[in-house]
Amino acid sequence: MDENCIFCKIVNGVIPSKKIYEDEAMIAFFDIKPMARVHLLIVPKLHLETLKDCDGSHQALLGKMLLLAPVLAKEHGLSGFKTLINTGREGGQEVFHLHMHVFGGGLTGS
Repeated sequence: MDENCIFCKIVNGVIPSKKIYEDEAMIAFFDIKPMARVHLLIVPKLHLETLKDCDGSHQALLGKMLLLAPVLAKEHGLSGFKTLINTGREGGQEVFHLHMHVFGGGLTGS
């Protein structure tokens, strides 16, 4: 855990979230700044700053994240969806704890 990481604080219940899924390895919740009608975040409990910090030992975790995305999308009424993992500042990452966006259903405000 990184004591300064907002996602670590959410994982540990220090900061509340609109949680929709949790198991021993990850948590999923609604993004607080949604870009679409449905905008979810899948966050591993293990603090990894970026996708670049992953290696072969994280293969199962990454696979589990990818397989969870369509399950959560379907549960939230999406027949199609987009996934996104921003990596590093140049890749648009704002929170330096690996996470995957799952979104769809039309842009917010449209």
